[in-house]
Amino acid sequence: MLFLIAALRAIIEMLGLCLIGQGMLALLAGPKRQANPIYQLFALITHAPRRVVAHLLPKAAGEKTIGICCFVVLFCLWIGLALMRKFV
Repeated sequence: MLFLIAALRAIIEMLGLCLIGQGMLALLAGPKRQANPIYQLFALITHAPRRVVAHLLPKAAGEKTIGICCFVVLFCLWIGLALMRKFV
């Protein structure tokens, strides 16, 4: 059970770090970010959680809002799994 919690926490941590990296590249590269191969890799990795969060938000939510909300959800899951690991 502890291994499963640790594995899920590691996956969520990786997704969160990819979202941070994607956001930093978006700030640095600006509109040319779509041509950046690292940005494309981060977009590929974070596509599934961003799509899930986009379905939960209203249709008018922008790309930045979806990214920030996705990071907050992942962070809450990461903290929740840390607490679960501590008490299991």
